[in-house]
Amino acid sequence: MQSSEPGVAGGLGLAGDSYGQALPFCLHYLNRAMNALGTLWILGLMAIINLDVFGRNLLNHPVRGVTEMVALSIVGIVFLQLADTLQMGRFTRADVLLDRIKRSRPELADALHLVFHLVGFALMAVILLASWAPLVESVRIQEYVGAVGDFQLSVWPIRLITLLGLAVTALTFLLLAWIDLRRLRSRFVQKNGA
Repeated sequence: MQSSEPGVAGGLGLAGDSYGQALPFCLHYLNRAMNALGTLWILGLMAIINLDVFGRNLLNHPVRGVTEMVALSIVGIVFLQLADTLQMGRFTRADVLLDRIKRSRPELADALHLVFHLVGFALMAVILLASWAPLVESVRIQEYVGAVGDFQLSVWPIRLITLLGLAVTALTFLLLAWIDLRRLRSRFVQKNGA
């Protein structure tokens, strides 16, 4: 009997990897929504930057705070899109060796993916824990960028978005590791005929 679950024999097949598949708890929908929000944010930034350029050159009146908005926005956008980038298998990595191993020893490739995803989860968890105190401090001292009386932008929303992005990415790493483990187990069961 074949399973319809991702990463399990008969579902999306054993030959592939965990990327691009539906995740448990419908996390892939959250990943896509966060990615779309990041994309809309980019479009908004482009509009503000163009307004600033036109205002500066044609009207001699720049839009205040564009530099600060862009600087903070880049961080927010990266962390909003991080989990979807991971889920779709678009993290920067060298696949030459892994692709070879995948063809000749798929069990080893699954094990390497499992280790990669577990290490990624651990890294995201450490960064997440380390990012909590700066968020609390940012809220406490009402941290901002800009100049008093000209333009001020609070920093804590970006720190909160960073934490959200880290948490969702950590969960995505963990679920991908779980899918890798299930695929690895299925390969051994299929190979041993048990």
